[in-house]
Amino acid sequence: MNRPIYKYIVFLFVVLNFTGCKTPSLITRTENKEVPLSFNDSKDTLNSAQLKWKDYFTDVYLDTLISTALQNNQELNITLQEIEISRNEVRARKGEYLPFVGLKGGAGVEKVGRYTSQGANDANTEIKPGLEFPEPLQDYMVGAYATWELDIWGKLHNAKKSAVSKYLASVEGKNFLVTNLVSEIAHSYYELLALDSQLEIVMQNIDIQNNALKVVRLQKESARVTELAVKRFEAQVFDTKSLQFGIQQKIVETENRINFLIGRFPQHVERSTTTFNDIIPKIVNSGIPSQLLENRPDVKQAELDLVAAKLDVKVAKARFYPSLGISAGIGFQVFDTKYLFKAPESLLYSVAGDLVAPVINRNAIKASYYSANAKQIQAVYNYEKTVLNAYIEVANQLAKIDNMAKIYDFKAQQVDALNRSVAISNDLFRSARADYMEVLLTQRDALESKFDLIETKMEQMSAVVNIYHALGGGWK
Repeated sequence: MNRPIYKYIVFLFVVLNFTGCKTPSLITRTENKEVPLSFNDSKDTLNSAQLKWKDYFTDVYLDTLISTALQNNQELNITLQEIEISRNEVRARKGEYLPFVGLKGGAGVEKVGRYTSQGANDANTEIKPGLEFPEPLQDYMVGAYATWELDIWGKLHNAKKSAVSKYLASVEGKNFLVTNLVSEIAHSYYELLALDSQLEIVMQNIDIQNNALKVVRLQKESARVTELAVKRFEAQVFDTKSLQFGIQQKIVETENRINFLIGRFPQHVERSTTTFNDIIPKIVNSGIPSQLLENRPDVKQAELDLVAAKLDVKVAKARFYPSLGISAGIGFQVFDTKYLFKAPESLLYSVAGDLVAPVINRNAIKASYYSANAKQIQAVYNYEKTVLNAYIEVANQLAKIDNMAKIYDFKAQQVDALNRSVAISNDLFRSARADYMEVLLTQRDALESKFDLIETKMEQMSAVVNIYHALGGGWK
């Protein structure tokens, strides 16, 4: 090799290497993975999140609804397609660091002017003795070509690893959606059972109030009460009947919310006929906080997003370094097809290498680098926020389960006392020892207390669903 050219190549490589490898400094942040040792000082390592949803929710009607939703829910099916998109992105990234090989062929014809340098050369050149260049000149070519960027700095491999992490994060996102879906259907199902119980109570109260209205009308005929008492009792009956239709509307809306989640048009939702207040909340084992990192899909998704963000920083940093590309080709090229495979005269080949590095005006690369780092720091905060939120959700639901159990006991005693008060007030009213207003107020208080008891039971069941969701159950 000519020594001046050799020196020039060495000098160019050194310049590209040193100017390209100089990268801006960044402010980084490492995620905090520490969590408290326990929930509410509990050392129990058993975790209800390890249970499959079929083992956690034992109502056969609810299980049927959840199974249908996992097959038909549109949002879930959309997410499954997003996972497929992420999987294809991994394939694309993997192909980038492998050689690209292809075949190509071509044909053409060219007529150049006689009074041009090419035309003059062709006219005075013989292909072989006595055989001049044809005019017009045809051109036929078949061959193979290959290009390959050598992944010296790991840019392409890191891009593939980042795509893999994003794909796995999308899978965890799907799992989190399944957890939310299971939880939402369970919530709506228990709300439907609660509304059924409220409707039954209202119908019972309408019968009780109609009977009381008959008594008041008889007493008015005997001049024991006035028309005012009759109208007050009638107003109470009308008010309770209005509650009936309000509850029926809520039942329709709740049924259709479930129908939407399971991907079907409005129809009756089959459900248990068990009295809602007789349902016993499931005993929940919270385990230890560190298990959240493995059980909660949203925590795992945030962790994988963080891994991908760190790899994206490495990819962006590698753009400052020189890149080495190799291209090669081999084939046959002739002006007449009868010479197409006549070697070595028709043979052509080429090999070339390119060394490229950014030297001047690297603002776009710097901007990409800084953005990647900012997204990494953002991913750190998002991970820490997700872990903190997971812990707080569990702590809140554990406290709610305990407090709702105590509230329910007192509400049950209140309902029992007011039920006895209704019977007593009716007896006293018949014997003219109580005012009709006392009867009305007692009946109203009894109805409200029964509604409150059902709502408290609903809060209990809601806490049972929420704690399973908060612990990361439902997606297995």
